[in-house]
Amino acid sequence: MGRSVSVCCCLFILFLFLSELTGFITTEIVNELYVDDPDKDSGGKIDVSLNISLPNLHCELVGLDIQDEMGRHEVGHIDNSMKIPLNNGVGCRFEGQFSINKVPGNFHVSTHSATAQPQNPDMTHIIHKLSFGDTLQVHNVHGAFNALGGADRLTSNPLASHDYILKIVPTVYEDKSGKQQFSYQYTVANKEYVAYSHTGRIIPAIWFRYDLSPITVKYTERRQPLYRFITTICAIIGGTFTVAGILDSCIFTASEAWKKIQLGKMH
Repeated sequence: MGRSVSVCCCLFILFLFLSELTGFITTEIVNELYVDDPDKDSGGKIDVSLNISLPNLHCELVGLDIQDEMGRHEVGHIDNSMKIPLNNGVGCRFEGQFSINKVPGNFHVSTHSATAQPQNPDMTHIIHKLSFGDTLQVHNVHGAFNALGGADRLTSNPLASHDYILKIVPTVYEDKSGKQQFSYQYTVANKEYVAYSHTGRIIPAIWFRYDLSPITVKYTERRQPLYRFITTICAIIGGTFTVAGILDSCIFTASEAWKKIQLGKMH
């Protein structure tokens, strides 16, 4: 009987040891919220990556304009950007990397920078990517880092403008070595409309109007300390053998009592 108890205890200890070992080697992601500007070395800038296709608008008409509350007003931004013709030149894919100031503002894809304005610009589009800051290659962090990725407006009114209202949330990821990556998640609301003024229909555009949240989200990689792992293993071994000793003693006492009862019946 004692041998059986010992075998069961060893198996139980092995099971608990493997469970604790799995927890020890697994990295835990802890998140917290605080009010601060996490990336103070950015110079007050946020890097933006935009990839959008307009299948019914020629590349020579497509342009990117940037405005904000610090007085920036740039029409036809071309640095770090390229236009790829689509559908035999009928459409255009715009890919660009640029920076915005950390103040409310907007950037928009339009025909405003074209030398001659088309009569009926078709602003139907697909957004492949819109992201801010570093790209986080972390599998266990799921957030809205590319919330507009895959947005399809091909069935919209060709003459409609599109407003995407973005609330940008600073996000920090700190790995076990203390290295930090600065990215931004965002929420989005959108509407489409055909705008008119007293002079007639206003030229449509695809607007991305943004504002920054004062709240920063921080993800931190943590691993269970070695001393806590060792303490837990010692507690498992000690506790298991203590309980096993009590069980063995109880079984032995019960066995001896049963033998006495049997001997009493025989006499």
